Amino acid sequence: MSAYLIIKTIHILSSVLLVGTGFGSAFYLFFANRSNNLAAQAIVARLVVRADWWFTTPTVIVQPISGFVLAYLAGFPLSSFWILGALLMYVVAGVCWLPVVWLQIQMEKMLQYAVQTDTPLPKKYWVYAQRWELLGYPAFVAMLAVFYLMVAKPM
Repeated sequence: MSAYLIIKTIHILSSVLLVGTGFGSAFYLFFANRSNNLAAQAIVARLVVRADWWFTTPTVIVQPISGFVLAYLAGFPLSSFWILGALLMYVVAGVCWLPVVWLQIQMEKMLQYAVQTDTPLPKKYWVYAQRWELLGYPAFVAMLAVFYLMVAKPM
């Protein structure tokens, strides 16, 4: 197998892991938050934070590196419309993701405290949960746009 195909495989698998982990984490925390079960919410939030560190963070690094290497090996100019568009959408997703990471960590702390002290969640939790959710929508749409641009490569 050529270096190009190995890197392309890594690029594709890491993109699936990036978007799949993000969508899966959002799905579970979204519905755990609606369960009114603090213990379930706390467990899911803890796992969402772990998933971001273990899976999302490494793929966030692998994606642009492997993408630039692929573009170079394939001879695509970095000024190509689809590459610039994909980079822009990747940045949009990243700008949304960074505060989401902070919000998730804060939400997880509030949940752990509420479970340990057997107290209700503060109103701030629900403000953070709403912001977390609202930031997820543009990030997800941006990543769908990146997938489209990577596959279609419109000139």
